[in-house]
Amino acid sequence: MAWYDEAVFYHIYPLGLSGAPRQNDYGKPVHRLAALQPWIGHIKKLGFTALYIGPLFQSVGHGYETTDYRLLDSRLGTNEDLKDFVTACHKAGIKVIFDGVFNHTGRDFFAFRDIQKNRENSPYRDWYCNVNFRGNNEYNDGFSYDNWGGYNLLAKLNQRNPAVRDYICDVIRFWVSEFDVDGIRLDAADVLDFEFMKALRRTADEVKSDFWLMGEVIHGDYSRWANENTLHSVTDYALHKALYSGHNDHNYFEIAHTVQRTLGMVPANIRLYNFVDNHDVERISTKLMNKAHYMPVHILLYTLPGIPSVYYGSEFGIEGRKERYSDDSLRPCIDLDDHSDDYDSNPCTALVASLGRIHSEWKQDLVYGDYRQLCLTNQQYAFARGRVIVAVNNSDGEAWINIESGSAAAYTGLLSGRRLQNSGGRLNFSLPGCSGDIFVPAAEVETEEASEAETEAKAETEAKAETEEKAETEAEVESEADAEAGRTGPGEVVDSQNAAVSAAVPITAAAPPQAKEKAEENKADQLCLEDVEIPDKPYDLMTVEQLQAVILSKMAKNGPVTDQMRREVSENVWHNSLVNWANSF
Repeated sequence: MAWYDEAVFYHIYPLGLSGAPRQNDYGKPVHRLAALQPWIGHIKKLGFTALYIGPLFQSVGHGYETTDYRLLDSRLGTNEDLKDFVTACHKAGIKVIFDGVFNHTGRDFFAFRDIQKNRENSPYRDWYCNVNFRGNNEYNDGFSYDNWGGYNLLAKLNQRNPAVRDYICDVIRFWVSEFDVDGIRLDAADVLDFEFMKALRRTADEVKSDFWLMGEVIHGDYSRWANENTLHSVTDYALHKALYSGHNDHNYFEIAHTVQRTLGMVPANIRLYNFVDNHDVERISTKLMNKAHYMPVHILLYTLPGIPSVYYGSEFGIEGRKERYSDDSLRPCIDLDDHSDDYDSNPCTALVASLGRIHSEWKQDLVYGDYRQLCLTNQQYAFARGRVIVAVNNSDGEAWINIESGSAAAYTGLLSGRRLQNSGGRLNFSLPGCSGDIFVPAAEVETEEASEAETEAKAETEAKAETEEKAETEAEVESEADAEAGRTGPGEVVDSQNAAVSAAVPITAAAPPQAKEKAEENKADQLCLEDVEIPDKPYDLMTVEQLQAVILSKMAKNGPVTDQMRREVSENVWHNSLVNWANSF
């Protein structure tokens, strides 16, 4: 079990996030990477255990036209900044992988510069593919060469040249020794030479026993790249496409078929890198025709086979449309302080945090559990991962699902808190429109909660005993001091002891009052919803609060409204989902 098998990734494009200039003047380093350190706490808080960050190294523009593989881009800072950043991540329990741009270099790379200067006499003339000194290009170099994607800004390296292979392998060794990096995402892996990738794999096995190589592959048989000889994993672009189009088209068959095809394609021990957006494609909130599908899309991202990854900012639900000549809108500068309230007020952020916690607590099932399809229609999809049952609904209205269950007597929804009874080996339940849930054996949740409560109570008891013991000791010391000073009145000693205990009370007893206040606050919110005036207008023109009030009033007509029912209504803040829920009565 390697760390990357169980990882949940956060993806940062640092030049964009930090607000660096689009063009590098190679001037004095600006410590923008150091300014991103607060993001490490954010990453950890949302349950991410690994970070994919890049490109990082000196380049002239967007980062993929490398000038120097051994020097942090001066727009981001110095190598010391990168060392400190990785160290801080490791202290927080977060693994780090860099972007490895090894298919091509920029025109300012030392080998290319030497060819420009010395032409046929350059010792690096064979470092690039098809260098032709009888040709020319738009830069008027007096020679031509192969490039990547039709851009002569990106000169294609000759990966079959042993000197090039040795140089890149030394770069990897340098990154490990200098920065302690844990892995590499290989840019444009689908056009890398396979012998070159085998050399990278041998180097990876040499530098660290669990060093991870993951490649960017758009399409094809993923097992060609991800196997025991080349890479550990590749990007699952097929699932990326299926996740958004399967919701836009109300076609869960596309997602289920993609999952089955991938499982039949790659070896069982290989987990692909799953994502819904990244620095090259539009944001998921932009791609989704119904923004309420954000919830079922991310439930699937975290629970389907593979390694989940979230691109920075998408946990806030931000949008970004791909432009014809620029990817800047996909790679924005974000001030983390602007989102300090999102943990509590933004349903997208809260969902990602919940899914991160669930993935960690149930990783034995969500990482290593087998995948079994339980239900599949155009609009409803359910499957099991080990003991965990996942169900999603992409329709606008409520849907009933009847599926085979496991052996547990009852199941608890980790997102909704609902409890489902196992009836004859089956579960029969409803899902609101554009939603989903993750069900686990209820007994295990209750046991875990009891264990946590017992641990907390034990810790509180021990802390209280320690506080009292400390207070007694301080009182005895003060009593002796008082005696020496001629102040032997018993009342003074008692007052000192009480003062010491009183000072410690907030430490040991602060949590229960806060919890009580929070409960009262939630109860007040629920009561406020029932007091909201319901206007005489169509549901789709009502506010979220008005829709919640409508649903509570309709529930009341059908019978007593429990606290659980009120909580489910108040926690649903998706407008379309609430409209569909209101129409379902």
